[in-house]
Amino acid sequence: MTRVKGGTVSKNRRRKVLKSAKGYFGSKHRLYKTAQEQVFHSGVYAYRDRRQNKRNFRKLWITRINAGCRENDISYSKFINGLNLAGVTVNRKMLSELAIDDPKSFTNLVDIAKDALKSGKKTTVKEATKSEVKKVEKTEETKTEEKKDYSKMTLTELKAVAKEQGVKGYSTMKKDELILNLK
Repeated sequence: MTRVKGGTVSKNRRRKVLKSAKGYFGSKHRLYKTAQEQVFHSGVYAYRDRRQNKRNFRKLWITRINAGCRENDISYSKFINGLNLAGVTVNRKMLSELAIDDPKSFTNLVDIAKDALKSGKKTTVKEATKSEVKKVEKTEETKTEEKKDYSKMTLTELKAVAKEQGVKGYSTMKKDELILNLK
């Protein structure tokens, strides 16, 4: 069998590895074999540290929030619990920014948390949205009660009402027949 040389393909592959190993100490940026090993390890470290970076930032934010809380005579855990009871959803990054840049608004949040801790009653976003949904349903019911005057409605509106009420054969009826069936 004839011999096939790697040629430019091998050279380019090695050059790519050595290029990514630029700046490494000693032979790790000069020799292909050691450079390749170090590039593999570097990839593993980068993957690991992308996750550790998130943990480190969260620790930093919590430390900053805790410092702001201690200035306002409350612990971090009680502050977060109070915010949860009050139904305030602000992430820790924003809370730490508030603690550093705008201490007055952070103090307002601390007051909200303290009030929620005193009352002890949990108000969630779901409860607030449920009450809003009930209000909307009530307004829709009053609108349908106001639309009882079917003679002023168009044929398509009458057909929609008939469909909601479950009138059979509404699609072939004329306007007068629809009004009689709806009443």
